[in-house]
Amino acid sequence: MAQYRISEAAQLLGISDDTVRRWVDSADLDVSMDDSGRRVIAGADLAARAVELAQAPRDPSTVGRSARNRFVGLVTRVVMDQVMAQVEIQAGPHRVVSLLSAEAVHELGLEVGSLAVAVVKATNVIIETPGGTQ
Repeated sequence: MAQYRISEAAQLLGISDDTVRRWVDSADLDVSMDDSGRRVIAGADLAARAVELAQAPRDPSTVGRSARNRFVGLVTRVVMDQVMAQVEIQAGPHRVVSLLSAEAVHELGLEVGSLAVAVVKATNVIIETPGGTQ
Protein backbone atom coordinates (compact mmCIF):
# COMPACT_ATOMS: atom_id res chain seq x y z
CA MET A 1 0.00 0.00 0.00
CA ALA A 2 1.28 3.46 -0.87
CA GLN A 3 2.26 5.77 1.99
CA TYR A 4 2.93 9.50 1.92
CA ARG A 5 4.91 11.78 4.21
CA ILE A 6 3.07 14.79 5.59
CA SER A 7 4.73 17.18 3.12
CA GLU A 8 3.82 14.91 0.18
CA ALA A 9 0.23 14.61 1.40
CA ALA A 10 -0.05 18.39 1.70
CA GLN A 11 1.30 18.90 -1.81
CA LEU A 12 -1.10 16.34 -3.29
CA LEU A 13 -4.09 17.92 -1.53
CA GLY A 14 -3.00 21.48 -2.36
CA ILE A 15 -2.83 22.55 1.29
CA SER A 16 -0.11 23.41 3.82
CA ASP A 17 1.97 20.92 5.78
CA ASP A 18 0.62 22.56 8.96
CA THR A 19 -2.97 21.76 7.96
CA VAL A 20 -2.11 18.09 7.52
CA ARG A 21 -0.28 18.09 10.88
CA ARG A 22 -3.34 19.62 12.57
CA TRP A 23 -5.56 16.90 11.07
CA VAL A 24 -3.15 14.24 12.34
CA ASP A 25 -2.89 15.84 15.81
CA SER A 26 -6.69 16.07 16.10
CA ALA A 27 -7.11 12.45 14.87
CA ASP A 28 -8.98 13.62 11.75
CA LEU A 29 -6.40 11.79 9.62
CA ASP A 30 -4.73 8.52 10.60
CA VAL A 31 -0.95 8.36 10.65
CA SER A 32 1.59 5.61 11.21
CA MET A 33 5.39 5.40 11.35
CA ASP A 34 7.52 4.18 8.46
CA ASP A 35 10.74 2.19 8.84
CA SER A 36 12.71 5.44 9.24
CA GLY A 37 10.48 6.67 12.08
CA ARG A 38 8.75 9.33 9.98
CA ARG A 39 5.01 9.90 10.19
CA VAL A 40 3.23 8.65 7.06
CA ILE A 41 -0.36 8.56 5.84
CA ALA A 42 -1.79 5.52 4.05
CA GLY A 43 -2.58 6.22 0.42
CA ALA A 44 -6.16 4.96 0.75
CA ASP A 45 -6.80 7.35 3.67
CA LEU A 46 -5.31 10.23 1.71
CA ALA A 47 -7.40 9.32 -1.35
CA ALA A 48 -10.57 9.37 0.77
CA ARG A 49 -9.65 12.82 2.13
CA ALA A 50 -8.97 14.08 -1.43
CA VAL A 51 -12.49 13.08 -2.46
CA GLU A 52 -13.95 14.84 0.61
CA LEU A 53 -12.10 18.06 -0.21
CA ALA A 54 -12.81 18.10 -3.95
CA GLN A 55 -15.06 20.90 -5.10
CA ALA A 56 -14.99 21.42 -8.84
CA PRO A 57 -15.32 25.09 -9.70
CA ARG A 58 -17.92 26.16 -12.23
CA ASP A 59 -16.36 27.04 -15.60
CA PRO A 60 -17.69 30.50 -16.49
CA SER A 61 -16.41 30.44 -20.07
CA THR A 62 -18.58 29.61 -23.04
CA VAL A 63 -15.76 28.95 -25.48
CA GLY A 64 -14.55 25.57 -26.67
CA ARG A 65 -10.93 24.58 -26.18
CA SER A 66 -8.53 21.79 -27.01
CA ALA A 67 -7.12 20.40 -23.75
CA ARG A 68 -3.73 18.77 -23.41
CA ASN A 69 -3.38 18.47 -19.67
CA ARG A 70 -1.66 16.42 -16.99
CA PHE A 71 -3.54 15.85 -13.75
CA VAL A 72 -1.40 14.64 -10.82
CA GLY A 73 -3.48 12.97 -8.15
CA LEU A 74 -4.46 9.94 -6.14
CA VAL A 75 -6.28 6.87 -7.36
CA THR A 76 -9.62 6.85 -5.51
CA ARG A 77 -11.37 3.92 -7.19
CA VAL A 78 -10.50 0.91 -9.36
CA VAL A 79 -13.27 -1.24 -10.87
CA MET A 80 -11.92 -4.18 -12.83
CA ASP A 81 -13.02 -7.35 -14.54
CA GLN A 82 -10.79 -9.85 -16.36
CA VAL A 83 -10.24 -7.64 -19.44
CA MET A 84 -11.01 -3.98 -18.69
CA ALA A 85 -10.78 -1.55 -15.79
CA GLN A 86 -12.11 1.85 -14.77
CA VAL A 87 -9.70 3.97 -12.75
CA GLU A 88 -10.72 7.20 -11.00
CA ILE A 89 -8.18 9.82 -9.96
CA GLN A 90 -8.82 12.81 -7.71
CA ALA A 91 -6.43 15.57 -8.81
CA GLY A 92 -7.14 18.56 -6.60
CA PRO A 93 -10.71 19.53 -7.42
CA HIS A 94 -10.64 17.42 -10.59
CA ARG A 95 -12.02 13.88 -10.84
CA VAL A 96 -10.56 12.08 -13.86
CA VAL A 97 -11.88 8.70 -15.03
CA SER A 98 -10.00 6.43 -17.41
CA LEU A 99 -10.94 3.16 -19.06
CA LEU A 100 -7.95 0.92 -19.65
CA SER A 101 -7.03 -2.73 -19.79
CA ALA A 102 -6.88 -4.77 -16.61
CA GLU A 103 -3.38 -5.76 -17.70
CA ALA A 104 -2.28 -2.09 -17.66
CA VAL A 105 -3.71 -1.63 -14.16
CA HIS A 106 -1.67 -4.60 -12.94
CA GLU A 107 1.50 -3.48 -14.77
CA LEU A 108 1.25 0.04 -13.33
CA GLY A 109 0.44 -1.25 -9.85
CA LEU A 110 -2.63 0.99 -9.63
CA GLU A 111 -4.68 0.69 -6.45
CA VAL A 112 -6.65 3.05 -4.24
CA GLY A 113 -4.16 5.49 -2.77
CA SER A 114 -1.56 5.20 -5.55
CA LEU A 115 -0.01 8.36 -6.94
CA ALA A 116 -0.79 8.67 -10.65
CA VAL A 117 -0.89 11.20 -13.47
CA ALA A 118 -3.79 11.38 -15.92
CA VAL A 119 -2.65 12.73 -19.28
CA VAL A 120 -5.55 14.08 -21.32
CA LYS A 121 -5.30 14.35 -25.10
CA ALA A 122 -8.60 14.73 -26.93
CA THR A 123 -10.79 11.90 -25.60
CA ASN A 124 -7.96 9.61 -24.45
CA VAL A 125 -6.79 9.50 -20.84
CA ILE A 126 -3.42 7.85 -20.20
CA ILE A 127 -2.39 6.88 -16.65
CA GLU A 128 1.27 7.28 -15.59
CA THR A 129 2.99 6.40 -12.34
CA PRO A 130 6.21 7.92 -10.98
CA GLY A 131 9.27 5.94 -12.02
CA GLY A 132 7.51 3.94 -14.73
CA THR A 133 5.92 0.54 -14.39
CA GLN A 134 6.16 -1.65 -11.32
